[in-house]
Amino acid sequence: MPRRIYVLRRPGKLDAQGQPIISDWNAPRVAERSIDELLGICKGLIADQSLSEEEVYFLTNWLKTNEHTTNVWPANVLAARIAQILDDKILLAEEREDLFTLLADIVGQAKDGLGAQTSTALPLTVPAPPVFFTNHRFVLTGRFVIGPRANVSYEIQERGGTIEDTVTGGTNFLVIGTLGSRDWMHSTHGRKIEKALAIMESGRPIAIISEEHLADHFL
Repeated sequence: MPRRIYVLRRPGKLDAQGQPIISDWNAPRVAERSIDELLGICKGLIADQSLSEEEVYFLTNWLKTNEHTTNVWPANVLAARIAQILDDKILLAEEREDLFTLLADIVGQAKDGLGAQTSTALPLTVPAPPVFFTNHRFVLTGRFVIGPRANVSYEIQERGGTIEDTVTGGTNFLVIGTLGSRDWMHSTHGRKIEKALAIMESGRPIAIISEEHLADHFL
């Protein structure tokens, strides 16, 4: 059975009206400095083209110590992925390789100035629609931050949804992984997106949504 997916949401302290309390007017600046530090750490960890078990736990401890960053990219992405990897208390070689790839993607996105905009640059349905699972058909494409595609499929099926390999006129949702390339027209998953767009233009009700929007409905 695939592992459950963990999506971290930390709303922080709330006031009597249920609104977030901003305890420090300088908090955004502090978080920005911490994120700069985190990006430097990511670059250092993958500089030798490998990621050791000790380095994974170093990164884990840094995220715990700097919890104020875990609502901000890329700390939120890393914290969610590491929580999933370490859920069974076992760190496998392939999991370290997967985390290495994520770190490399993050460093590359930061260098290109993309940050969390990788999936928002894609032709998503606006406004993002509510996601219903029971008796609805889903197609997944791209690479997912919250886990392997098989795990994402499992979560959808657990909620009554159906997974399909190809976009058709009966598809309800095309879900694009956050780490999908901005140059989607020339990528493998771009063909699924183009087909979905063509179906939308024909008047059929299909929605193109981001991984993040889907994950919000897993909670």
